[in-house]
Amino acid sequence: MAMVLGAADISVKDVWAALTTNAVGDKILIIREIRLPREIAAAFVGAALSVSGAIMQGMTKNPLADPGLLGLTAGANAALAFTIAFFPSAGYLGIIIACFIGAAVGVTFVFGISSIKKGGFSPFRIVLAGVAISTFLYALAEGIGIYYKISKEVSQWTAGGLIGTSWSQLRIVIPVISIGILIAVFLSRQLTILSLREEVAVGLGQKTTQIKMVLFVVIILLAGASVALVGNMVFIGLMIPHVVRAMVGTDYRFVIPMSAISGATLMLFADTLGRTINAPYETPVAAIVSMMGIPFFLVIVHKGGKVFS
Repeated sequence: MAMVLGAADISVKDVWAALTTNAVGDKILIIREIRLPREIAAAFVGAALSVSGAIMQGMTKNPLADPGLLGLTAGANAALAFTIAFFPSAGYLGIIIACFIGAAVGVTFVFGISSIKKGGFSPFRIVLAGVAISTFLYALAEGIGIYYKISKEVSQWTAGGLIGTSWSQLRIVIPVISIGILIAVFLSRQLTILSLREEVAVGLGQKTTQIKMVLFVVIILLAGASVALVGNMVFIGLMIPHVVRAMVGTDYRFVIPMSAISGATLMLFADTLGRTINAPYETPVAAIVSMMGIPFFLVIVHKGGKVFS
């Protein structure tokens, strides 16, 4: 359905012909070069952000954890602006690597600041640190864009949309996201134990430090690749794991794959809505997701994180 709906008049027959034959034509070209890579990107980004959110919530035992709220996407955006300004010939692969580094720096700052105070991590302390660091990093990205007169280039990356997604980009991003999700599925049993209590995990013989480090790298890969492809996209990693846990329980052997499927479905729905709600003009996907996510976030805060857990 996502391939059919949009400003251009495309039928199911056209989609079938584009996918199964060597037919040519304007509609076939639109499907193969514009809509198909765009919908594939939406599915993979939705899956990546949802899985990374589920991992973060399980590792930190924080119901408000989300890549967009804990500095990952802001760090990736700042690194992206820095790369465009100082290394304009870096290419798409260079930008992806920069986004990975930026995501790691952003989330490290958040966890570092939130752990300074005695008493360890607190869900709301982490969120407050995330808001502060994210605001600073977004401002840094904007400042770089204005000072070096590259605001237009930076905004094209960070607007939170799927316009212009190409097959060359997908060939780089899809393997990264796929590897990250597969590792998350492989470690889902260990994540379930980690989500209970640290003492329980250690008592069961889990190498908690090594597992957390691997999962931390997985989160960076998933969030960094997503930002490199579509820019800012918050709340998906917050909403989907809560909804999924309400359906399948707290066993991450089921939460991780269901989060991937549900996140991909939500992103496809949001992208289709963005292309059709005001056709032929396009509504940013990030705006649609935020309109759904902000009320969800406020409900979770009001309920103390237990609304769907």
